[in-house]
Parts: sequence; structure tokens; C-alpha cells
Amino acid sequence: MRVLSIQSHVAYGHVGNSAAVFPLQRLGHDVWAVNTVEFSNHTGYGAWKGRTATPGQIGDILDGIAALGILGQCDAVLTGYLGDQTLGDVVLRAVARVRAANPRAVWCCDPVIGDVDSGVFVRAGIPEFFRDRALPSADIATPNHFELELLTGRRVRTLADALAAARTLVAGRVGAIALVTSLRRDDAPSDSIEMLAVAADAAWLVATPIIDFPIPLNGTGDMVAALFLAHWQPRRDVPAALEATAAAIFAVLETTLDGGGRELALVAAQDRFVAPPRRFPARRVDDGTPS
Repeated sequence: MRVLSIQSHVAYGHVGNSAAVFPLQRLGHDVWAVNTVEFSNHTGYGAWKGRTATPGQIGDILDGIAALGILGQCDAVLTGYLGDQTLGDVVLRAVARVRAANPRAVWCCDPVIGDVDSGVFVRAGIPEFFRDRALPSADIATPNHFELELLTGRRVRTLADALAAARTLVAGRVGAIALVTSLRRDDAPSDSIEMLAVAADAAWLVATPIIDFPIPLNGTGDMVAALFLAHWQPRRDVPAALEATAAAIFAVLETTLDGGGRELALVAAQDRFVAPPRRFPARRVDDGTPS
């Protein structure tokens, strides 16, 4: 698979392209990385240096890629952190150009807006861009629990709530998938965390044990989006991709905890996320009841 990945980049640590590119490459895929921001480190540290790219800068890079005549070889577009709402139009044009060159290409959109620990951490206008313009066109959407509530205007406390909210993101669109990451619901065991994959006609749930870190990790959602795309695209098998993604990210989190670091241990865990030592079954769910 060849992936055009448009999202943030940091020199130190693993978020955005710094969390997505290496896992995709390690799984055997080619990645054309375009960075929406160049920061010293992720913003969770409270201080950072660097700058957000302008639409002109990103547009020039994409024009250069298109000029090579290779957009027809692109199998997927992966997008995440934008940095500024003005980059939204650039992303939409890039997706349109890839789809025109290769109608089978898919768009996996990670609507990076915020999380339960920090609330909204993006600039004004970005949540509305994802809600009104990006997600209605994306083939795969990967919001976390917080983003699902924000994007749909629904409170999610139970599995039925999560299903209802996620279904609004795929309603009326054959083939569209909503992958809800970091789902924490009141009617689930307190020692587990879940991911919920919802298609137009079915939904699947996978649970893994919670791994507590002294400081919440950044970049897990970015890596999950890349992993799910990597495992789903070849066969378009949602439950198999969900199981593979859950096993891989759990292996990375275990390795990270063992190493005592604050950043995802991608390099140390590379063999484990390619061949995870533990697997977790995906269960089909219907109307809020796992089967």
C-alpha cells in the first residue's frame, strides 16, 4: 500500500506523522509524509518551538508530488492534526486529486480535536471543519471518545450511546467506517478500555486491559488510525483489522510502560506490533448488546 499521510510532525517523541509513518513502514507500506506542523515536541509538554505550515507551503509540496505523475499509485490518504483551519481546503483538494487519479483510494480521517484529559487543544474552526466538511466525505473516521461526543453533540455513557453516535458518522454512506478509540463507558468493566468499529450494517467491539501511565501518553490515536488503515485496506475486513489494531497498540503500550518513558516506544516495540504476543477478540454488537 502507498499512503499519502498529511499531519503533524515533531522532532522529539511520537505524535502525528512521527507516530504513524514508522508503523506503516514497518508493516511494509510506503508512506509519502507531508507535515502540517514542524514542532520540537508535542504540545502536551506545555512548551514547544516550531511553526505551522501555510496552505501555500503544503499546496506546493502536494503539487510537486502530483507533478511526478504518481497520484494514481496512491492507495490511501491518512490525515490528522491540521494546526490551522486554513489547511482544511488543502487537505480536501489533496483527497479529491488522489481519488480522481485512483477511484479505489480511501481516505482515513483522524479528526484530531482534543481528549478527555485536556479538552479541545486545536485552534478555532478546526472542529467545525472536521464535522461539516471532512467526515461526511471520509471513508474511515477515527474519533476518540471525547471527539465522538463533540462531533455528534451526543453524550456517550453506554454502548448503546456509542453505537448511536457512531452511526451518525456513517449514515447513508455504503462502505464508510467509524472507529471509536479509547471508549470508556459506564456499562463496561472498569479495568478495560475499548475500541468500537461501526459500519453501515454491523458493529464490532474489542476490549483490552487498561494500562495506567503516570502522565497520559500522546500519539496513541495517531498510531491507531495508521494501524487500522494498514490492517483494513488489503482485505476490507473490519473485525480482523480491529483485532490486529488492538493487539498491536496494546503491545506498544506494554513496552512503553516497561521502559518507563513518556513517549510511545515505537522502535523498541517494533517486532511486537508486527507480531503481537497477545490477541483480543472482536465481538459483534447489536443494539448495545455484545454477541
